[in-house]
Amino acid sequence: MIINNNKGIILYQSKYGATKKYAEWLKEMTAFDCVETPKAVIDDAVQYETFLLCGGIYASGIAGLSFLKKNFGKLKDKKTAILCVGASPYDEDALNEIKAHNLTGDLKEIPLFYGRGAWDESNMKFIDRTLCRLLQKSVAKKDPSTYEPWMKALMCAAGQTCDWTDKKYLTPLLDYLRE
Repeated sequence: MIINNNKGIILYQSKYGATKKYAEWLKEMTAFDCVETPKAVIDDAVQYETFLLCGGIYASGIAGLSFLKKNFGKLKDKKTAILCVGASPYDEDALNEIKAHNLTGDLKEIPLFYGRGAWDESNMKFIDRTLCRLLQKSVAKKDPSTYEPWMKALMCAAGQTCDWTDKKYLTPLLDYLRE
């Protein structure tokens, strides 16, 4: 179902491919144009009525958010939303923490949506793999009964290749676009 033919743009920044997959699905579902954030030009982006940013979550930050922060003055009158993508299962408290950490000041009221991504240590850059393993070692020292949802997911994913991407995660965002 096409929502709003060519009246929107999707900017995305994907490190390992899950965010790109969501951006491509959104492109199919909305007929919006789709551009990688590093290739985006603000003068092009302001021509659209709707602005979507899709970015992976890395160390609690949303990839590509700097483009929105830098250019929000020119985009503030657009219908704007952010889809962040992470390896953890959906957890409202964790999403609220991500929002509080990333969406401050002028960005505070932007709707934030979540899509679960993927996990493949063999595809990770050395530094990311090392940081994940250090985090796993740290979490392993805790009592498993006290694990938060992201901790359980991290420990279960260790050594596995997992792809949790699913179009169902886009439903709340698509509903927002229809409003």
